[in-house]
Amino acid sequence: MSTLDLRSVSKSYGAVLAIDRVDLKVAAGSRTAIVGASGSGKTTLLRLIAGFEAPDTGAVALNGKTLADQNVFVPAHHRHIGYLPQDGALFPHLSVERNIGFGLARDIPGRDARIAELMDLVALDRTMLKRWPHELSGGQQQRVALARAMAQRPQLMLLDEPFSALDTGLRAATRKAVAKVLSESGITTILVTHDQAEALSFADQVGVMRNARLVQVGSPAELYARPRDPATAEFLGEAIILPATLNAGWADCCLGRVAVDDATRSGPAQIMLRPEQLQIATDGTGCPGIVIDIDFGGSTSALTIQVAERVILARCTNAQMPTVGATITMAPTGLAHVLDERI
Repeated sequence: MSTLDLRSVSKSYGAVLAIDRVDLKVAAGSRTAIVGASGSGKTTLLRLIAGFEAPDTGAVALNGKTLADQNVFVPAHHRHIGYLPQDGALFPHLSVERNIGFGLARDIPGRDARIAELMDLVALDRTMLKRWPHELSGGQQQRVALARAMAQRPQLMLLDEPFSALDTGLRAATRKAVAKVLSESGITTILVTHDQAEALSFADQVGVMRNARLVQVGSPAELYARPRDPATAEFLGEAIILPATLNAGWADCCLGRVAVDDATRSGPAQIMLRPEQLQIATDGTGCPGIVIDIDFGGSTSALTIQVAERVILARCTNAQMPTVGATITMAPTGLAHVLDERI
């Protein structure tokens, strides 16, 4: 069942096209991440869903109800959509309790119980209700902001880069905590981020924005392993993109003969491998290359390797670590992905 449905949505600001004919379906209870570089249109897309902006063309529907099209526009405060901005935007002059209860009428039955329940949901001690925002850590502030956004039981939660201001370790912990809360509450969620790793780890579905268009949508594993084009491949992580000649499920390239994931295509093409697919061969078999640089990374390190006239990136464990200048041999594992150059 689809909770959110965007059909051919476009938005311009003067001569600038911010969103270009975007189609997107988001399943009920799922988590979707929209990822893209700055200026790609992802925040504008979130604002159109929230109701902060109206689309020029196309339609936005939630649970079968049209929120925006050429004849209808439901304002943001009537959409029952939660919104968590980048900095949390807590009111500094209000306590945690009053921040969370800001959108709840003071005379509704069970108001205090609802605020306490929300504190439990976001894993904050109820003794913190009397604290002020400046007395909280960054991660605690984001959890309070999430509780406030959940107070009125939204049908959909929108997260606008809410973890970007946090330190790396706190960012990962807060992201996991937020994902757990939203999943257990059954709230459909859309996260906007420029962080590829964050999108891939957070979401059930990932959409890649580029130049105002949603260029590919799919599961994190699908997009990482089978991106449509070279730009998407490199945006989602380190990628080895090589020219090759295809024939019957195989590709001939500078690494030798490599199995590919498309047996129907033949002739010149580009193929992609992820660095973790290149393994250093211990028996001397495989494609030879010269290590020209090593970037130590703790448990694994990145090797820059000269292969014929090309420079490629591989990863290895410290137990396999060669030295700069060493000649090694490599063997690709798994299938190389054939990129679609027709896009």
